[in-house]
Amino acid sequence: MTSQTSTEYEKYYVPEKSKLAICATIGLILSIYGAASIMNDMTFGEPGKATHSWTIFMLGMFFFAATLFSWFRITIKENIAGMNSAQLKKSYVLGMFWFIFSEVMFFFAFFGTLFYVRVLVGPWLGGEGEGGRMNGLLWEGFTFSWPMMQTPQEAVGGAATQLIANNGSFTSPNTNLSFSSAHAWWAWLPLWNTLVLLTSSLTCHFAHMGILAGNRKKFNFWLTVTVALGVIFLILQYMEYHEAYVEYGLTLNAGIYGSTFFMLTGFHGFHVFMGMTMLLIQLLRSVFGGQFTADDHFGFEASSWYWHFVDVVWVFLFLFVYIL
Repeated sequence: MTSQTSTEYEKYYVPEKSKLAICATIGLILSIYGAASIMNDMTFGEPGKATHSWTIFMLGMFFFAATLFSWFRITIKENIAGMNSAQLKKSYVLGMFWFIFSEVMFFFAFFGTLFYVRVLVGPWLGGEGEGGRMNGLLWEGFTFSWPMMQTPQEAVGGAATQLIANNGSFTSPNTNLSFSSAHAWWAWLPLWNTLVLLTSSLTCHFAHMGILAGNRKKFNFWLTVTVALGVIFLILQYMEYHEAYVEYGLTLNAGIYGSTFFMLTGFHGFHVFMGMTMLLIQLLRSVFGGQFTADDHFGFEASSWYWHFVDVVWVFLFLFVYIL
């Protein structure tokens, strides 16, 4: 005769239906459309013609940010009320894992584009390899090198002489932002940006060690330093962009080198801003709300994972965009 034992299952909290996901999607669509319109205006826009690109972009970002604020506010309240079981928290961990994985694939596509341009398309346009047969037809006289300091268009005499595939006027940069072109290592902004971001990864880890030890003062201090370093990184990035546009002539109209440079570093900068904002929210929750304990601090933990992710991405950016 076998005895039956009752098994208690952990209660799983299922939130009510919500329209927040749809609202966030609308905000993202408006933001992406506005950002694309801004870049299009910078390249092909007519001077003085109003396109409302910035208005659409800012409206989308505000709508998206307001949606996330409401969404996270509800989630935090549910956690404080004890509605989140250990099983549900595991689903949050998996959700953050898949979110970061999607971001990895996102940047993998960008790095893949950079590889495609530098290793395949660029040499083809310069007359090398199987695709080099088009050089005489489209870009006769163009020689490929990276960073590309002369656009194919200028190699054939400018937009006026480009009879095929004329997609606007492109101007070559005066110089590039690689280490080999820096006049002094101490004045090379990408180096300082790298040091700042890697240091912020360490300070974020120190903050994590503080909350695990139950030391809120240590946690708040190192998290404040991390957020401050994130702000410094963005300021240095702005200075680099200003230097590129004003002094070097490196713009979105500077051919494929300018496009890939601003696309990779710009999207990474946006992710740094998002990660810094996430960490700032966790800091405010700790300082003013007294939230997070050694056993319950997933909000900060997830934000720190994201921060370490953007740090790792920057290391690859630093190598493939500025060094190699």
